[in-house]
This record gives sequence, structure tokens and C-alpha cells, in this order.
Amino acid sequence: MCTDVDRNDKSRICEPGSVQVIGRRQIEMYSRLIHTVDHVEGYLREEFDALDAFLCHTWAVTVTGAPKTWAIQFVEENERSQRCWYGGAVGMVGFDGGMNTGLTLRTVRVKEGVAEVRAGATLLYDSNPQAEEQETELKASAMIDAIVQKGGEEETMLETKAKKKVGEGKSVILIDHEDSFVHTLGNYLRQTGADVKTLRSGPSALQTIERLVEEGKKPDMIVLSPGPGNPSDFGLSASIDLLTKHKIPGFGVCLGLQGMVEHFGGVLGILDYPMHGKPSPITVTSAGHAEGSIFTGIPSTFEVARYHSLHGKKDTIPDCLDITALTEDEIVMGIQHKTLPFAAVQFHPESILTSPMHGITILKNALRFLRYSEDNDE
Repeated sequence: MCTDVDRNDKSRICEPGSVQVIGRRQIEMYSRLIHTVDHVEGYLREEFDALDAFLCHTWAVTVTGAPKTWAIQFVEENERSQRCWYGGAVGMVGFDGGMNTGLTLRTVRVKEGVAEVRAGATLLYDSNPQAEEQETELKASAMIDAIVQKGGEEETMLETKAKKKVGEGKSVILIDHEDSFVHTLGNYLRQTGADVKTLRSGPSALQTIERLVEEGKKPDMIVLSPGPGNPSDFGLSASIDLLTKHKIPGFGVCLGLQGMVEHFGGVLGILDYPMHGKPSPITVTSAGHAEGSIFTGIPSTFEVARYHSLHGKKDTIPDCLDITALTEDEIVMGIQHKTLPFAAVQFHPESILTSPMHGITILKNALRFLRYSEDNDE
């Protein structure tokens, strides 16, 4: 999950296609811990500089959790004391405009002769509270020893490319539902050649789309991003109403699928075991292999990244929607409308746990096949 969020942070300011994982699960040894480290690099777009690169990582996901905004709110409401100087960065800004910093975690704060050590562990649905508590004590012990001795260190960066033209000349609006991966999703969409603009969900996003339509700049597609919570938290039904009103094709990811299922009459359920940052094999159904499907050119079975607790209940999927992909335990992973140019996936095509080749192919297929026929165009 942390690597997916980091890729998303970089995608906000980097050239499409340049954000790459150049080192995966590399082992780093410390005085008390063994860290597994992923190295992610990206090339800045022309309009950004080193300070932009620094700022896009200011909320390190390893410190905040994800989705960042909701996680920070949870921390604010539930932690009994302020974190103070818990995490940050140390480094230098060069006169040449360059910048070199390292992430700081588990620091010691000395104030009025008192050294305060703070350490944290990972809080997930399947965390073991006792093991996590032991981990915090182990991490803190290194810093307590560091008051007498020392320790620690950090990492690097470097190269890449991009292409593909299915989306060339097309405009895409990506509606952001406060998700931690929306910039990576936007990056993938830009790799198709499309011009992508991201709008934060809400009335202003819908007003912007209305204005674009009035000005004769109707988007070729609107993508409904993933996000925390329920579709109703973000008014997804109103967004889908707008799409149908103006005959704009729609593609949904995760929350986007859930919103489509509810909008067209289906019911959402809650998984017995949440799937956050978990890989799962899925199978493309016969409907998913039909002509014009977003799974065109994709293997019948492949592995995807899942970040969800809600799902569209299979036995409530309305007749107007085809189920295009399922997990082994029959959880709906893909839908496509039978008569309207709408489709969605429950998994994350932009995640490192989904093959980039398959993820981008799905987005290309969405741009290629999800469109109104010329007879229906305004």
C-alpha cells in the first residue's frame, strides 16, 4: 500500500509513465529492525521543481496511513497526545535548485532536559495488537540507546519513458473522491495520450462539467475514482445522473463501481474480511470477453490489487449491467452496462499489485470502447 501511495504522490508532478519502481522489497538492516524497502523514481514535469517534489511527499504515508486525509482526521480524533516531531525530513537545498533529503522516523525530541521518544507500528484490520505494541517498544529501544550511541540512514532515485495513443485528442475528467491513488490513476490515463484534468468531487466539479458542456468542450470520458466511505458520501449518483444527461461515457474504479451498482438498482454488501492492499486472482466472465469489453486483450485469469470492504452483491446486480469479472469466491470485480457506455472495476488497475500492462490495457479499452454511437451523439 505504501508503495502505491508513493507512486501516486509522484504521479501528481512527474512525467506520465516515468514513475517506476526500480527496487522491490530490498532488505535494509538496522540496529533493531529489518526493513524491506521499495525504491520509486519519477521525472518531474517541466513546470515543477525540487521544492514541488519535496512538498508532494510532505505527508509521508508511512506516518499518516491511507487514504491520507481520512487517516489524518482519524489520528486527530483518536490519538490522545500530539505527535510533535514524530516524522519529517532532513537534508539540503542546493544553490543549483537541487534538493537532497532523507525521511526521518522515530526521532528523539529533547526539551527542557527531557528526551521524548515516540514510535509507531502498522494498524491494519488484521493487525495483532500485542505484536504491534511489542514492535513499538522494540523501535523505541533503538532511539533510547541512541541517546548514548547513534544509528539510522536513507535512500536514492533515477530514470524512464512513455507512449501509447488511444487517448490522443481525447479529454478525460477524473473525479477525485479523496483517494490516495488518484494521481497514479491520472498518470496511467495520460499514458494513453489523453488530456486529463482532476476535479475534487462535489458540487463545484459538477458545475465545472456543466460549464464545459455549455462551452462545447464536453469531455470524452469521466472517470469516477476510488475513495473511502460509501458512494453516498460523495454523491456518486448525482455524478452518474450528469453523465447520462449529457451523454458522457463513464468509467469507475472501486468506489466508482460501487456507485454504479447502487445507481442502477443494485445493493452493496460488506466483505467478511476487508481486502486492503491484497492481491487476488480474478476470472473474466463470458460477458467480459464480449466484443467491446474493457477486458479485451486481457488473459482470462490474472492477479489484481484490491483495496475495499464494500462490494456489489452479485445476486442484486441489475439486469442492465453485465458482470464482467469475478474472484474465486464470486465477488464482483467488473461490470459493464448493456446499453450505455459505462463500465467499472472493483480492483485498482493502477496498483503495483496489478500488472501495469493489464492495468493500462483496461484504461485504453475504456477510452476505445466506451462511447456513444454517432446516432446518439448530440
